[in-house]
Amino acid sequence: MHIENLKIFRDLVENESFSKAAKLNAITQSAVSQQLRSMEKHFNVLIVDRSQKQFRLTREGRSLYEASKDILNRYEEVSSEMQEMRKVVSGTVHVSTIVSIGLHELPPYVKRFMQEFPHVNVRIEYRRSNLVYEDVVSSAADFGLVAFPQKFRQVEIIPFMEDQLVAICAPKHKLAGKKEIELADLQGCRFIGFDQDIPTRKALDQFFREQRIELEPSMEFDNIETLKRAVEVDAGVALVPEGTIRQEIEQGTLVKLRLRDRRVVRPLALLHRKGRVLTPAMKRFMTLMLNGLNAKKVELD
Repeated sequence: MHIENLKIFRDLVENESFSKAAKLNAITQSAVSQQLRSMEKHFNVLIVDRSQKQFRLTREGRSLYEASKDILNRYEEVSSEMQEMRKVVSGTVHVSTIVSIGLHELPPYVKRFMQEFPHVNVRIEYRRSNLVYEDVVSSAADFGLVAFPQKFRQVEIIPFMEDQLVAICAPKHKLAGKKEIELADLQGCRFIGFDQDIPTRKALDQFFREQRIELEPSMEFDNIETLKRAVEVDAGVALVPEGTIRQEIEQGTLVKLRLRDRRVVRPLALLHRKGRVLTPAMKRFMTLMLNGLNAKKVELD
């Protein structure tokens, strides 16, 4: 019995999916099934109740799962301690993030981190918000980055920064000559929004209701880049995070309109799984993210 066997088993139980466990461990579903049968043969017990339609552990399987978690947690602690003692910062940091943060807020942090720790690889995946939480819970990602964070079981939420929302329009739009507008000025304009399941859209809908402003989107998109392209061709106006439009403002393809009477911000948060042992690389990455780019160089303990 190897430590890898216990990890595969833990991933299988926590995701209740042979396919997800296979993906997390870069093996086939058949290999996961074989590992399970091998463990059942080794301990001479039935681990998974195959009489149930849904994935369910037997009493023995539950006991083995709890023991596996303890063993793996201690193994990860020891591995991290050994790296700390040798002052080694290497390996890979996996980040799952929504597109707007990944493209516009994250790059300078990653650049700074890789300059300071060149032996660490940073892997970034762009995901919808709900999948970012799933990636963190399943340990498919070490960290997640989301907007308007929601409480989620097994997820530690750490406030990261706030991004102010501003109105944008095309250069030939009737509002383009103004630097500041009132929220009411958007009424009567074609409004472009995010899909209804995206947290920023939900927050804006709530904000509009509170302000008694009727802005029903005529177009909806699932990511900031497509939304900006629609505004550029004068399909409507939109409210977007200010940090996502720097390039378009410089190039003159979009016009930024600040809200004179309201300040609307988008809170961003860093996520990681509760109780997870952080490697030296993960600790340094989180420290840099939370301390900001102007902080002193991250030092080894």
